Amino acid sequence: MYTIDIVVRNTALPVSIDRKEADDAEKVYQQILSAMNSEQLQVLELTCEKQEGKKVAVVSTAIAAVIVSQKSGGTAAGRSAGFFSTANAESS
Repeated sequence: MYTIDIVVRNTALPVSIDRKEADDAEKVYQQILSAMNSEQLQVLELTCEKQEGKKVAVVSTAIAAVIVSQKSGGTAAGRSAGFFSTANAESS
């Protein structure tokens, strides 16, 4: 499973959708990136493959970043994959 996180300006938490295949996740990433680079205002409507019926619509000018990551079962609760606490690194 691949997670696409969309960071929306002035919002604390990202908007997330999931794709089962890497190719599908890459297509969504490229779609969002293209909208971000476009000078025209666009509304992106995206669906989630993990949660049936989950939809999100985002205005392209509100997108600050897009992140694609492979979801693993070993992430700590409340933490996004790829981020770590520096407090643990300093205790050595």
